[in-house]
Amino acid sequence: MNKHSVAANLLQTLDLGSSIAELDTLLETARVETSAFTDLFQDKVDLIPGTKGSGKSALFRIFTDFLPKILLKERKVVIAHGVQKHGDTIFHAFKEQFDKLSEDDFVSFWCIYLTSLAHEQFIKGDLYQQFLGNASSEIDCFRRACAKARIPEIKAKKSLKEILQWTLQVLRAWNPRLRYRFPEETGGAIELDLFGGTIQPKFESVPSELADVPHFVTEIKEALEAVLKKTNLSIWLMVDRLDEIFPRRSMLETRALRGLLRSMRLFTTDTIRIKIFLRDDMLEQVVSTGDGFTALTHLTARQADTLRWSEDQILNMLVKRLFADGNLQKYFKVDRRKLDADQDYRRECFYKIFPATVHTGTRQSPTLRWMYNHTMDGRGVVTPRDILDLVTKAKQNQQDQFNSTPSSESLWLIGPQAMLYGLEELSKRKKDTYLKAEFPHLWPVIERFQGGKSEYSANALQALLGRDWEKSCSDLISIGLIKKQENTYWVPHLYRKGLDLTQGRA
Repeated sequence: MNKHSVAANLLQTLDLGSSIAELDTLLETARVETSAFTDLFQDKVDLIPGTKGSGKSALFRIFTDFLPKILLKERKVVIAHGVQKHGDTIFHAFKEQFDKLSEDDFVSFWCIYLTSLAHEQFIKGDLYQQFLGNASSEIDCFRRACAKARIPEIKAKKSLKEILQWTLQVLRAWNPRLRYRFPEETGGAIELDLFGGTIQPKFESVPSELADVPHFVTEIKEALEAVLKKTNLSIWLMVDRLDEIFPRRSMLETRALRGLLRSMRLFTTDTIRIKIFLRDDMLEQVVSTGDGFTALTHLTARQADTLRWSEDQILNMLVKRLFADGNLQKYFKVDRRKLDADQDYRRECFYKIFPATVHTGTRQSPTLRWMYNHTMDGRGVVTPRDILDLVTKAKQNQQDQFNSTPSSESLWLIGPQAMLYGLEELSKRKKDTYLKAEFPHLWPVIERFQGGKSEYSANALQALLGRDWEKSCSDLISIGLIKKQENTYWVPHLYRKGLDLTQGRA
């Protein structure tokens, strides 16, 4: 078999995993332990922010799918989690009910939801029964506290949709109401039933507990803490996929997330931790709305560094995925233990697959640096998702090249032409799935760049964007579409092909 046929066969069987965490078969095998991973494992952080595609859901899945037994054995930690399935639209089925909830109501909603996670996945979890045998009286106390709060036990295993419906029913039992105070001369207030939709005159004074501390939460929390102390355990209640639950950039989303962050502070103790994986732009949106967010300092005290990936970490991630394939590892005689331990060796192995440079010439960046720079957005962020998407598309294109020219010889498994194709396809995808899908309110402004140049002066931007160009420019900088350097504004390589831009100054 000639070298060309060998390369074609190697590419045919090569599996790089998926850039979507829930579909990624190599997530554990090719795990890269960032500072966020280490800090989370050591319980130093509760709030894990990062941009889309930066690896929040991958980190979440590593802890919920692969580490529960290790954490239980080594750190006496119980993992309970919710809101994991990618693309789950179940929450949207309850949009009408959610629309009626205030921020205070969402604090109650999340406290009930977190209680259900603790009950179903810890108190009734098969993995933890060996620890709970001597805590029967504490468990009874916890269940009584739930019953007193009108939170019934879930008798059978339920789907996420059923648990949400159950949670909303419990919230209804707590009888949350929207209160509107009449002028003083009327002597009272009216209450609007959130679920029944009826207005009932109420002329007695409004109760003092205005739901900024939900009913019975303290008692439930203390009862759960007693169970944990008796069993010498801690519990981490982990929540992810918050960008897919509520309509993006809506007031409903803001109320819901502010309620979650407030409930996080209410529910947390030394033995009960709420771990929230949240996009950094959503966190900024939540805390900048209205009168600010008074609990923020308490949350940021245990906030991880925003997930960012260095060039070395990207290299580590890529070679682990490439050589997880036994055929590739064997063909290139790669020492897996050395690959895990030696960064110089990783770089050497990387260039067994890729050319030294993508473009010809004496002053070209090495291919790894080219990949890193060309997938960087205007904020300087490079995500594993974008890198994987580029390499996956490049691999597919290289396969097509081998099939169309079976007699050709290649010095690389994935060559320069394929890499350029991968970048172009990534750029198109980013335009559709990020710029258009995530920022429809900015798309009319973004679209003005289509078919233009990659660099702009302030005057050129003003001419392009119109009277409110500075506000538009600020928005585009915040989402990473443009970057300002001194007096020049430029669009990163990541978006140029997608927007059909040509190199040069407008």
